Amino acid sequence: MPTIALLTSQQISNMVIAQRHLTQLATLGTVIDARFNENAAEVLERLAEADILFSSWGMPVVDEAFLQAMPRLRAIFYAAGSVKGFVTPAMWARGITLSSSAVANAVPVAEYTIGVILLSNKRFWSMMGTTQRLPVPGNYRRTVGIISASMVGRDVIRLLQPYAMDVLLYDPFVDAEQAARLGVRKVELTELMAASDIVSLHAPNLPSLRHMINAELLAQMKDGATFINTARGALVDEAALIDELSSGRLHAVLDVTDPEPPAADSPFYTLPNVIYTPHIAGSMDQECHRMADFALAELERYLAGEPLHNAIQPDALARMA
Repeated sequence: MPTIALLTSQQISNMVIAQRHLTQLATLGTVIDARFNENAAEVLERLAEADILFSSWGMPVVDEAFLQAMPRLRAIFYAAGSVKGFVTPAMWARGITLSSSAVANAVPVAEYTIGVILLSNKRFWSMMGTTQRLPVPGNYRRTVGIISASMVGRDVIRLLQPYAMDVLLYDPFVDAEQAARLGVRKVELTELMAASDIVSLHAPNLPSLRHMINAELLAQMKDGATFINTARGALVDEAALIDELSSGRLHAVLDVTDPEPPAADSPFYTLPNVIYTPHIAGSMDQECHRMADFALAELERYLAGEPLHNAIQPDALARMA
């Protein structure tokens, strides 16, 4: 049986890993409990015999020194999302298999987004606490624009299928035929911004995409349209967004901002047409267990010699969050 090191902080372990996960992990190999309190360096000397790492948020950087401490390491199963904080060329050079639970972390973000879309088209936020019935567009045959067929974007598209809505997609890495298979119509970003009643942003937070949603694109949006951001605040020119929102022309639901949280004097707190939530769309509380469920299922597939569902490849990393 392989030797599996459980490497994460005790705090993160308490959030992500339930007792049932520990029990299951023990059936798959000999487990080294390398959960740490402050710094992973305090447990590195325990890892020399580990073949596999099971980790989560706070994973140490897998650099030369780390790899020297783990000469037998051949696979990492990461019960969290983005892996960019710890992967290195040295890790790839070792040929280490890597799987991320980003697929599982995408689910609550997509669920949050669907709830926001449905409530926004009902003008739920404007109607709270009033008995006056104002004009409401509703959800039938409304147009939703999805920016990026990322894991979250694809989950949103899937969850929208039962609703009678027209869905547009902007993603330069998806062609028209692939979009059709997803049940959406591929368009350019300017068309998506102009045609959509709801625009939902799901692009990766890459330096090349900083402020991809700029003043020109925001100006294309319909009067009364809603902009949703559950991706990252840096993707949006927030000064331009505030200008549009201050005019009263648009609505926004923002779960992420830049900086995060917004500055104390940010109009996002006070504009009546903005709903701000403090980065809650992703996995929270018991939802975090879904990531450990996924990582354990990946580990079982790996040990059985089966293909992984979310193996991370070096050449794809540049396009990922």
